[in-house]
Amino acid sequence: MIAAIIPARFGSTRFPGKPLADICGKPMIQWVYERVSGSPSVDLVFVATDNNEICSAVREFGGKAMMTSSRHACGSDRIAECAKLLRLSNKDIVLNIQGDEPLISPEMVEELVSCFRYPGVVMGTLAKRIFDSRELDDPNVVKVVIDKNDNALMFSRSPIPFNRDGRGDVIYYKHVGAYGYRKGFLDQYSGMERGYLEQVESLEQLRVLENGHSIRVAQTSYEAIGVDTPEDLERVRAIVKEMNL
Repeated sequence: MIAAIIPARFGSTRFPGKPLADICGKPMIQWVYERVSGSPSVDLVFVATDNNEICSAVREFGGKAMMTSSRHACGSDRIAECAKLLRLSNKDIVLNIQGDEPLISPEMVEELVSCFRYPGVVMGTLAKRIFDSRELDDPNVVKVVIDKNDNALMFSRSPIPFNRDGRGDVIYYKHVGAYGYRKGFLDQYSGMERGYLEQVESLEQLRVLENGHSIRVAQTSYEAIGVDTPEDLERVRAIVKEMNL
């Protein structure tokens, strides 16, 4: 079983109510839901939220939604509650697809699922090579360093690795905020205390590395735009119109 769970909360600090923001006639959460549903590997799609308006909006367009606690520190804790209520088995794969990624493609979801073809993988995520130098200094673009076995070494809002000697051949990757877990590991993860690095960088995936676990990274060539601000929303609207999605 592969279940895609989309955590969505109304009270975003930078952009309150963004899951319900209109994108060419549909709320953002509907765009995410429908695009994830297009992945042939996904058996079940659910929205996990602490907001009645979001829950009602999902059910109005025919989607499945579940009310969860308002006390969760991050999206992965929220999907862990949802996965438990859905009674998924420990071997099932749970995908955490952010509710502010309206342009995520079914192909990207398939690439995320591909992480679990390798024995022993308990968590996976996506990364994309950075070609626009402006993204390096943007703290909203999370950078990731990957080892030769395609496991994450570190995530940071700062440019990593640091190019001390000004080399021209340094390759940078940005983290695409979609995760996959074995359900048994997701339960374990949600029980871990928030780590020092997680709190400093405000990046939930660092909790996994701080506790000595590996995160498999699949590289993608597809672009997804996380909506963090109203300006991001306008950019997505323009792309949807241009591509006639």
